[in-house]
Amino acid sequence: MKYPKSLKTGDTIGVTAPSSGAQKPLHILLSKAKENVEARGYRVVTGETAWTQQKGRSASKEKRAEELMSFLLDENITAIIPPWGGSFAMEILPLMDWEKLKSAPPKWLLGYSDISTFLFAYSTITGNASAHGINFAELSSPQWDSTSSRWTDVLGCSENGEVTQYSSDHYQSNWQKVYDNPATGFYFDSKTEWKHLSELSEAEFSGRLLGGCISTLRTLIGTPFDQVKDYVSNYAAEEGVVWYLESVGLDAINIYRSLWQMKQAGWFDNTNGILIGRPSRYTANQEFELVDALSDIFAEDNIPVIYDVDIGHSPPQNILVNGAFAKITYKNTQGTIHMKYQ
Repeated sequence: MKYPKSLKTGDTIGVTAPSSGAQKPLHILLSKAKENVEARGYRVVTGETAWTQQKGRSASKEKRAEELMSFLLDENITAIIPPWGGSFAMEILPLMDWEKLKSAPPKWLLGYSDISTFLFAYSTITGNASAHGINFAELSSPQWDSTSSRWTDVLGCSENGEVTQYSSDHYQSNWQKVYDNPATGFYFDSKTEWKHLSELSEAEFSGRLLGGCISTLRTLIGTPFDQVKDYVSNYAAEEGVVWYLESVGLDAINIYRSLWQMKQAGWFDNTNGILIGRPSRYTANQEFELVDALSDIFAEDNIPVIYDVDIGHSPPQNILVNGAFAKITYKNTQGTIHMKYQ
């Protein structure tokens, strides 16, 4: 794997929207986030796409791809953090100059939801590490929580470095208070408890991290941007893979169908363990639950699964690096993620 240079105070962070941008009433989130990030010693450059939004897209696919490419190739930008996700990131994948990105210096990309669509392709195609975690708009909070704020440590680490993260104390069960009180941060109201699918009290496994949002990653299966098998053979043949996955807006059956498709595509070959984030906007379906979906997919292969992990749309979330070698330790509903950039 290739790791970007570490992010340091004084470096420039680029904000561009390869999926959704911000409508005018939400510009306050970008402005406040910029103030907060700059107050911590970084410079922020915001692209045109971050400020616009029409029919679910920040701009045309051509403009989104062009701006993202320019940020990725700009030697003055150290990291890129989109405002948030969306629904149409897959449209820019055919428009990116992947050969140029393979030869260009790797650059930190941080985000989740639909941004994981691009992160996943970027890391599996180029062999460059990328970071799944908090988005730029969520940095609008005047006070950052201790879990999500580890993005500065994760992006501040470089090749051969190590970062350890821990499960949170509490998480946010819904977004209503955030919508009612913009730019005030998260509202943690529920106790965090990681769970083992086999109800074991302890577990430990390791491998190279890879993953993202099930709701958007499934779009890549069977396309030219599904290069999971090549990625595994090139970078994780010996160590194996630790998958991390989360979902938004999927019921239990649709989570199962998505995981089934991933499994049939060979994504879970050479897998040592699975981390499943707390599902957002989730419901059971005909008494079929999340644990049923996970058991039906992974139990027969004896793959350890930890679920309700701090990943994704129910904050806070750990910052996970695609390509990093990770050791996962689970004990009595709590967890530790130790990453090595090797």
